[in-house]
Order: sequence, then C-alpha cells, then structure tokens
Amino acid sequence: MRIDLITSLFSAFSEPWWKIFYDFSILTRGVDEWLRNLMTPFWTVVIEMVIIGVVFLLLYAVIGLFLVYAERKVCAFLQNRLGPNRIGPYGIFQTIADLVKLLFKELIAIKNADRFLFNLAPYIVIIVNFMVISALPFGKGLHAIDFNIGIFYILAVSSMGIIGVLLAGWSSNNKYSLIGAMRSGAQIVSYELSIALSLITIVILAGTMQLSEIIEAQRSGWFIFKGHFSALIAFVIYLIAGTAETNRGPFDMAEAESELTAGYHTEYSGIKFAFFYLAEYINMFVVAAIASTMFLGGWMPFHVAGWEGFNNVMDYIPPFVWFFGKTFMVIWIIMLFKWTFPRLRIDQLLTLEWKYLLPINLVNVLIMAFLVLKGWHF
Repeated sequence: MRIDLITSLFSAFSEPWWKIFYDFSILTRGVDEWLRNLMTPFWTVVIEMVIIGVVFLLLYAVIGLFLVYAERKVCAFLQNRLGPNRIGPYGIFQTIADLVKLLFKELIAIKNADRFLFNLAPYIVIIVNFMVISALPFGKGLHAIDFNIGIFYILAVSSMGIIGVLLAGWSSNNKYSLIGAMRSGAQIVSYELSIALSLITIVILAGTMQLSEIIEAQRSGWFIFKGHFSALIAFVIYLIAGTAETNRGPFDMAEAESELTAGYHTEYSGIKFAFFYLAEYINMFVVAAIASTMFLGGWMPFHVAGWEGFNNVMDYIPPFVWFFGKTFMVIWIIMLFKWTFPRLRIDQLLTLEWKYLLPINLVNVLIMAFLVLKGWHF
C-alpha cells in the first residue's frame, strides 16, 4: 500500500525530479494533484495548510538555532576567540543543548504581574513572525502566499510585533522591563518610517507591490544596480533602519544590560524567554530576506543584459541557493554592525532617525520618482 502511494505521488510530477530544485512549483503541483486524487477538495486544502504550517515551524526552529550559533562564531571571530567548541564538532550542537535546557527550565511566576498579558506577549511576537515569513518567496515556486500588495502586507503585519514588546514590559510589573519596552516602542515606531520609505523607493522603481513581480523585474539586473545611486542610498538606509528595527547593536537600547538588565523580557524564563530570544534572530532573518528580495533580486540569479553565456551559467545555481546566500550575506553585515560599533544613547538613536535618515529618505523617494518618470534607470 505504501509503495502504491509513493508511486502515485511521483507519477503526479510532470517533470524530472531533479528539476524540483530549480522550480518548486513542480513539487507543489504534484503534491496538490496527488492529494486531490485521494480526498475531497476541502480536506485537500486542510492537509496542505497543515503541511505548510509544519514546514514553517521546522524552518523557524532551524533558522533560529543556526543564527544563534552563527552569531556566536562571528562574535568570536571578530574578538579573536574560538566560540562554541565543546558540544559536537566545532560546537554545532551547542544551541540545541541550550534549547533543551530552556525547555526544561522552571517558569517562574511573577508576583503582581498581569498573568494573562504576561503569557500572551511572547506568542504575539512569534505569531507576527510567522505571518511575515508566510509572504516571503524562498525560491521559484516556493512561496506560501503571493499577495498583490505583498510589501504593504509585510509592513503592516511586522509593525504589530511592537504590541508583544509593550505588553511584555507593561505586564511584568517591573520598572526596568517597562523602560525597556518604552524605549523599544519609540525605536521601532521611529525606524519603521525609514524602512517603509526605503521599500517605497524600490516599489516606485518596480511599479508593483507584488513580491513575485518585483523579483521578475530584476531578471535583467538587480535593483541595487538598475536603480542608480537612489537604490543604493535606499539599501544603505534600509540596512541601518532594519538593524534598529530588530533592536540589535548598536541600537539595542531596549536591552542595555548595564542599565536595564535584560530590558522588556527581564522577568521571562524558560520557553517564554526562548520565544523572545528566537524572535530576535528570526526578525533579523526577515529583515535580511526582504533586503535580498527588494534590492538583490531575491531568488533570481545574477544576470547581465546581453551576456547570455554568463547568464546561462548563473542559471545552473538553484534559485533557493541564491535566496539564502544573499540573505545570509545581509545577515553577516548586520552582525558586523553589532560587534563593531559602540552602543548609541537613546537620544542619539532618535536623532539619527528624525534628523538624518528620514529627511534623506524623503528626498531619495522624490529622486527615484523623477528617475522613473524620465526613464533614466537601466
């Protein structure tokens, strides 16, 4: 019976199996046809949603654990240390051991805390991450949902993460947590403006907010090259604002250890603390993934107009390899920010946004609109 099911699944594919790595729509179409042959359309949709949910859960855990390990190694490299090197070869199982420890640690009840909101806050942060990840194109045909207003959806949903942060700080009944939450709220709300304007600059260049069409528009060249200096300025501002948006150094005033112990999640322990800890790294992945999609072509290989031989060679690299390669390159830059520059004061942090980044962004949007209107882009 199992052999018959496997045979029917592979028979649903209309292309050779190795082409799946270049176009995942072959796999998704084959699974959809196989399920529709086994059950009703309603249950087919339910099973497909469950499969996608499980895949995202695994992806969330794997990416989070990998980025924790990667940052420890990057930090050690920059400080001329070894980093994790005990559990597993080169310490690769250290983060898994830390996760197991957090899962078994006691959940400490906080006296006079608002228990419902205190327990709800970490789940809000996690849910927001999943909602954003669902709209990201990981490869050709590897897209859970493709909204025609994809960038607008991402900006709207990602801004809800501040609700979890504010609830965590306020419900903890701890003055340090509350100060950290208020700092984080001011920081995120401020730098969201620069992130939105940077992405609007590219939306003007692409002429659409749909992520799949934005990637397709970069087939003949990535926007960071096609959009002249205006796209490059938008990319630099996006990296700075994205780093601040994720509360990472040198913009980690919400978690300034010397002032606020651990910031808004000071009172959290065990798995609830792990939720906030992983959410920070997934936020970094989301920021880098959006940067690679909007500025660096997403899963699109590096193409040069008129260089057909070169373009054919680039096409041999699977699209999902391009996407994750670009994303991890941006993550590497964000990690360098944290371990290179000293922490800013809260007034310096807000001054940077309101007096410098925001005005530059506003002018840059006008410049890009002028370039597109005149057709002076590549």
